[in-house]
Amino acid sequence: MRILHTSDWHLGQHFMMKSREAEHLAFLDWLVELVGTQSIDAVIVAGDIFDTASPASYARKLYSDFIVKLQNVGCGHLVIVSGNHDSVAVLNESKTLLQALNVSVLAGLSDDLTDHIITVTDKQNKEVIICALPFLRATDVMFSESGSSASQKQMSLQQGITQTYQDIYQLAFAQKKEDETPLIATGHLTAVGCSVSDSVRDIYIGTLSAFPAQLFPKFDYIALGHLHRAQKVQKSDYIRYSGSPIALSFDEAKHAKRVIMLDFDTNNKVNTSEVLIPTFQNLLVIRGSLATIKSELTRLIDSGHSNWVEVKIEESFYRSDVQAELNILVAETNIEILKISTPSINENSQLKDIQIETLDALTPIELFQHRLDCEDTLSELQQTQLTALFAQSVAELEQKS
Repeated sequence: MRILHTSDWHLGQHFMMKSREAEHLAFLDWLVELVGTQSIDAVIVAGDIFDTASPASYARKLYSDFIVKLQNVGCGHLVIVSGNHDSVAVLNESKTLLQALNVSVLAGLSDDLTDHIITVTDKQNKEVIICALPFLRATDVMFSESGSSASQKQMSLQQGITQTYQDIYQLAFAQKKEDETPLIATGHLTAVGCSVSDSVRDIYIGTLSAFPAQLFPKFDYIALGHLHRAQKVQKSDYIRYSGSPIALSFDEAKHAKRVIMLDFDTNNKVNTSEVLIPTFQNLLVIRGSLATIKSELTRLIDSGHSNWVEVKIEESFYRSDVQAELNILVAETNIEILKISTPSINENSQLKDIQIETLDALTPIELFQHRLDCEDTLSELQQTQLTALFAQSVAELEQKS
């Protein structure tokens, strides 16, 4: 049996006012072709199918057209779980109809966990059991208690998620017809120690920042979503993020996008492999002096390739005419400058991002994130830890007020 793991499509996303419709269509068509050529028996989509809870009509059409196209390439089953961006109601709209096409949609946590246990059978009647858990909201797995501290809420949420996975593991284990039948789980969360990109939204503000992977039961494979960079959790081949299929922020541009394939040997031991996804739209970050940036932009123009560019100008002083000067340089070319910033100018009283909103329009979390973006000396892990600590402080202040 062969299973494909993908996630975080974010259909309907706009990137700095630029539509991603063409990229998403190209990816989904590529994915359908891959499923056909690689004889994939089942596809797992681990959440965040849509970018918003109210996706545009074209995004819904991309989703439905993909399901129809998948029927023509011999894929036996499609398993879709919701992410934190998805609306339970939107995904459930066509749930009953899709069941007739061997599509299982798990948009919210059911009171009966057996509803989330799916048995997939290939052409040789080999079985795999999938525990298809969606994004677990705090209200799904914990009770709110008045007067609980932030640390108590964090522990309660962690225990609730842990217990949910333990319970479904026991139910699935009891359903195994043979001892060797593989058990696969899905999840949409942040695991401890993983890299988070700029486009990833915090799930549990003020409580649980990341889930310890050692608390998962001994599934044969755990297909995770939410983080947009493909990565292994604690260097395990069997707990993995597939990542988003296209770069959703400039800091993801330098990372290759991929899907994960699972193959099972004669003893039903899982073996994982990666398939690189083509780049459908180039994103590029250029940094340096103004002269260096102009030289690099000229080189890109001469190459003839289409690029969306973020410019980081490393100068000792701020120039208000830079944006107009660079836009003139790239006018009527395949280069579009979407963002210009001057991260080397470190004035605490100002945010030098060209996309800056007014302070009244920003939440404390958004303002803190803008400030972090000005700090090039912090590692991704440090930024993640600082964001979590700040979110926890905000939550505690809101509780007291």
